[in-house]
Amino acid sequence: MSDLWDDLENFARAPSSFTAAPGERGTIKAKADFNVSEDVAALRKAIEGIGTTEKTLIDILTHRSSSQKQAISKAYEETTKRILVNDLKGDTKGSLEDLLVALARPPAVNDAKWLNKAIKGAGTDTNILIEILASRTNKQIKEMSAAFAEVIKKTPMQKLKTEVSGDFGKAILLLAEGARDESTNVNADKAKEDAKALYQAGEKRLGTDESKFIEILCKRSIPHLRQTILEYKNISGKTLQKSIEKEISGDLEELLVAIVKCVMSTPAYFAEKIYKSMKGAGTDETTLTRVMVSRGEIDMLDIRAEFKKLYQRSLYKEISSDVSGSYGDCLKMICGGED
Repeated sequence: MSDLWDDLENFARAPSSFTAAPGERGTIKAKADFNVSEDVAALRKAIEGIGTTEKTLIDILTHRSSSQKQAISKAYEETTKRILVNDLKGDTKGSLEDLLVALARPPAVNDAKWLNKAIKGAGTDTNILIEILASRTNKQIKEMSAAFAEVIKKTPMQKLKTEVSGDFGKAILLLAEGARDESTNVNADKAKEDAKALYQAGEKRLGTDESKFIEILCKRSIPHLRQTILEYKNISGKTLQKSIEKEISGDLEELLVAIVKCVMSTPAYFAEKIYKSMKGAGTDETTLTRVMVSRGEIDMLDIRAEFKKLYQRSLYKEISSDVSGSYGDCLKMICGGED
């Protein structure tokens, strides 16, 4: 796997997904001849009949855009005086229930619920925190924060402040602000300066100045960081990821590596996540569901391409051999093709 992230020149030109608009590189797209009342009637028939018709639920929820699904949810509630998400919960179970419910919810609500679950109760699930905050755009983070505040009555910042600490906490809180620089112009000299600063904060000194890594990797724009990563290799002779892995440890290391991977190629970052969720004995269905739903409308086409490049087999075939039943059928619909 490390060879993948060493191929910097290739990734400097790869799509990052931070610039992809919903529907552009996704497999879940808006239905052209969308008819909200037809969909509501079909969903009612599938849910209210004897035995739930899972195929109908899967077909509708994987072939409508997020805004279309919100229109369906609204009309469903007006017609039945019931909430679609609650009916899906009552009529399905296990992994399929989690998957269908997430498909029916707005992306920002999903992110808010996943983030809250990660910081609720004993211990914090840093993997989910890292995945969401390292991979989302400012806009997605702002939308998630608004949804979070509406449901939880506190902002993510207020909740996170009591859950994370130290350098890892500082980095997480910076990302949770959703205030990363968004300029698209790259100043090569400034990128060189940052690469040099990172080298001097890590490889070049005894002990590591973590604050410099946090400041640069959590605040600078994605195009600037892509250039900085290339410059870093020229200066130090090794990749920035390798230096982070050598110089920094624990949750902060995981977070900074995730940021570097997402800067280089968000689709490759998620292809690796999906692969790991299905590798070995048993499937991590929670991660698989979260990634497939959150990327279905954004960059699943690119994730599929990266998956094939990395693992020499199609994502569709991998899902087919690893997951079965209606849950597997639904994931294959999100995957959207055998290539």
